[in-house]
Amino acid sequence: MRNGIRHIVWDWNGTLLDDNHANLAAANHVCEMFGVPPMTLEDWRKIFRRPLVPFYEELLGRPLSDEEWQRLDAAYNSYYQRLLPSCRLADGAVDTLHQWRRAGGTQSLLSMAAHDHLVPVITEFGLVSHFTRVDGRQRTTDADSKAEHLAAHLDAQGIDPATVVLIGDIDDDAHAARMVGAKAVLVATGLMSRERLEATGHPVADSLTEAVQLVHG
Repeated sequence: MRNGIRHIVWDWNGTLLDDNHANLAAANHVCEMFGVPPMTLEDWRKIFRRPLVPFYEELLGRPLSDEEWQRLDAAYNSYYQRLLPSCRLADGAVDTLHQWRRAGGTQSLLSMAAHDHLVPVITEFGLVSHFTRVDGRQRTTDADSKAEHLAAHLDAQGIDPATVVLIGDIDDDAHAARMVGAKAVLVATGLMSRERLEATGHPVADSLTEAVQLVHG
């Protein structure tokens, strides 16, 4: 990465939080509801994408009505929340956050998880003090992408996107960074396979430590 990066926007699920098992279990709960065979984590990492509605329609093999989508979304989130207490921070997460601060950088957190669910979890893990701002999803957009949320997140802080790198675990993170004029580093420890991440053309790391090393570049 080029010099000039002063701010990291961290993704949460699959990046700072190791919650793959909870996401997979919630997805398989949905599959059971709709009579579809369960997936392995490898299966999920090969096919998961945004927007979510067409992804689930492909997974379930048919269109979803608005009512069915609402039921699916509620069931997934409810099942995930039951498993959330079993989730832990990703390896090296706390040390990585400390090191970036000691190096003089700033950092914030932006997630597509619901804001009202996100903030208590960040607080429980004792991470709030690391971030200049924490934003979860507070509205739904037709595009179902992080791009619009990232633009608002940076604008609220008065941060120049040219000084920002977004560290996340799916190709939508790369898309969001590109759309606002920021950089991206992707970690291959979350919900998308390394091959799919590499196809974005952005640097891919195998750990949070390596991701920040790529930022320092």
